[in-house]
Amino acid sequence: MIVADAMIQQLTQQVFTALQEQARFALDFQSQFEMMKTKLDLTKALLADTENLKSKKKAVKTILINLRDLIYEADNILTDCLVRDEYQKDGSCTSFTLQKPIFLYQTGKKLKDINAKMETMERSLALYLKAPDESNHGDNTNQVMKYASQDCVPSEIIGLEKDLEKLKGWMLYAKDVLLRVGIVGMGGLGKTTIAQKIFNDIEVAGHYDKMIWVSVSQASSDLRIMRSMLEQLELHCSVSDEAQMLHKLNQLLRDKTCLIVLDDVWEINQEWWNQLCSALQNAVGKSNCIIITTRKEDVLVSMDVDKSQVHQPKTLKEDDSWLLFSKSAFSRCKDRKCPDAQFERVGKEILEKCGGLPLAIKAIAALLASRSHSIVQWIEVNDNFHELTSGGNFSSVMASLQLSYDELPSLLKQCLLCFSIYPEDSEIQAEQLINWWVGEGLVQGKGWKTAKEVGFDYLSELVTRCLVEAVHRRGYDGRVYCCKMHDMVRELTTKIAEEESFGEFDVKGKQEMTANSRWLGFTSEMNPKSLRKSSKLRALLIMSTYKAGFDRNIGSLSSLRVLDFSLTKLENISVEELMDWICSLKRLAYLNLNGVVGLKELPPSIRKLRNLQLLILGGCNDLVKLHPAITNLTKLIVLDLGSCRLQHLPRGIERLSYLQELSGFKVGASSRSSPSCRFSDLQQLVHLRVLRMSVGKESEIAENDRYVLLNLNKLKVLAIDAEDCEDNSISKKLDSLSPLQLSRSCISGVIAKILCLRGSILKGSLACNTFVLKMGISLTSKQALNM
Repeated sequence: MIVADAMIQQLTQQVFTALQEQARFALDFQSQFEMMKTKLDLTKALLADTENLKSKKKAVKTILINLRDLIYEADNILTDCLVRDEYQKDGSCTSFTLQKPIFLYQTGKKLKDINAKMETMERSLALYLKAPDESNHGDNTNQVMKYASQDCVPSEIIGLEKDLEKLKGWMLYAKDVLLRVGIVGMGGLGKTTIAQKIFNDIEVAGHYDKMIWVSVSQASSDLRIMRSMLEQLELHCSVSDEAQMLHKLNQLLRDKTCLIVLDDVWEINQEWWNQLCSALQNAVGKSNCIIITTRKEDVLVSMDVDKSQVHQPKTLKEDDSWLLFSKSAFSRCKDRKCPDAQFERVGKEILEKCGGLPLAIKAIAALLASRSHSIVQWIEVNDNFHELTSGGNFSSVMASLQLSYDELPSLLKQCLLCFSIYPEDSEIQAEQLINWWVGEGLVQGKGWKTAKEVGFDYLSELVTRCLVEAVHRRGYDGRVYCCKMHDMVRELTTKIAEEESFGEFDVKGKQEMTANSRWLGFTSEMNPKSLRKSSKLRALLIMSTYKAGFDRNIGSLSSLRVLDFSLTKLENISVEELMDWICSLKRLAYLNLNGVVGLKELPPSIRKLRNLQLLILGGCNDLVKLHPAITNLTKLIVLDLGSCRLQHLPRGIERLSYLQELSGFKVGASSRSSPSCRFSDLQQLVHLRVLRMSVGKESEIAENDRYVLLNLNKLKVLAIDAEDCEDNSISKKLDSLSPLQLSRSCISGVIAKILCLRGSILKGSLACNTFVLKMGISLTSKQALNM
């Protein structure tokens, strides 16, 4: 239950900031908040006694569960006070003034009750734990920035070259109409890695017309597998009936050679499998191939894979194990070599416990890489590894993963556990994940870095430690765009997330909705009515097609901080009613409505979301108008309006003074009579790091606006969409953005051009990492930045 430590850190910082800035509510309840901060500091010091915490785990578990619930309750009170402060600042609601005596009484009573309970818990904890000397206890989250690195290459093949050649030989010289190849073995043996290397092999790719990869997993269905296959063969899958899907697959693969990889198969519907194979065999071609990876030999038998076409990878030999281990463990050493004989001796002792399993080796090596200058710490890891594996409860893979988790700073542990709610084998968009972390307060800004920048550092650190796999990175700096998690790491996270009471999972690792869940990935198999009993939910991500009636249950989720619809389609619902329910969630900090169909106007009730910090409306193609009430959301740090049909942004955008990212800004008319936001209003958004704007025929940039962008000295990414460049008017407008000095020769007569410069650009006049100019082409800013 050490995750409670991370929550205490976050709440302590919020209380400290409120007291330091003398927020109104902090003055109203100053003595109670000062007492709360003192008690939080003491509790944090007690929890730092990790060794005694482990040995007394059963005794303190109940106390820590209650403590965590108490922290959430305190966070709700603090958020309510902040929301009330926001309303009082602009005097927009007189009812707050009338209700002030009641609010003061009720809130004061709650705070006193929380402080009293916290004091009782401290006395109970003190019986088992002791506060360490302050000099010996530092903030280990600082290590996250230091250790973030791209030195670790988790997908590198070592010791499996012969496996690849053997399988390629079977495939390239096959005479069967349909070749079935099986790769079988225990978890962590490298089955998926081998299949990936074959799938991405240039010689193999040249042998087949079509290539399909399906991550199957325990919770998969026949329909999901076929839908995935169809979506890889064509951009949109319009059929939903199983028979129609099979017929469509047959059509698309006719007269084609095809390679299909079914990764991580646990069981198979025999009737469906026979129909699928029959369809592939009837598709007349040279030779089709299906590769199946699984942990269970009987799965291959049921799928009619001939024994002669079954490959079982061996564990790595000693030399290959050491080579794989060394590449990561010594990546930060001089010349990337083992420092001395002591490190080699301890390293090889650790390797013996890994049993030649690549996943175990990579995980433990990534952990040791951050300690490559301390033989004492290596010995400590060796002892802990021995303790875990000798009890028989942990395999070498799970033991190495458990050690890697135990060594994470408490804040990173919370971030890692968030992966548990995503379905197995999901490819997760980093932006969505990090927005969640920021919205719930799991990640906060530090020094000159914003909360989102810190979040990307955290994700990079998890990748470096081989706990998360990077699927797609940005081209020029390696920032992770898309990631996924190995099924054995996910198995660990679901187990710990359940222990920490963030959620509950069935035997197949699928999340179940309960009244005590804090995070939920809502799927089509769940009943939306059950949400009424889930008042403790803080994060709700809709993972599948939206069900009618769902919106009627959102209003009961009073603790919700994160609401994300970006992974689903909204069907059979009233968008107006949905927005009414959403706007009743006064504690909401992150709202993602990306791609929502039918949302034409953001309603005036949006002003109620005074705690909102991230609002994502990108891809809402029906959105044509924003109500001016959006300018009341003064805590916004991210506003994404990209790809919307907005004619202009409302006046008053400069009130959003904390904005760090603004996408979809429309440069409107400069006259004061115009209802649209002017270009000159941008200069007050001094915290902007990312600005994506568009310049069109109706845009006006006045003479005195030419230095606006220079005032944005924190700007790192500037993207200008000037697609409407049929005449010289756009050229003149861009020229007026001096001292950017975009010469007319740079754009005149050019229909498709991207200018992407790094570092200080354009004669040093604008300190900006990336500049993108988009004209007359169908290329999103995100795609351009990936170049």
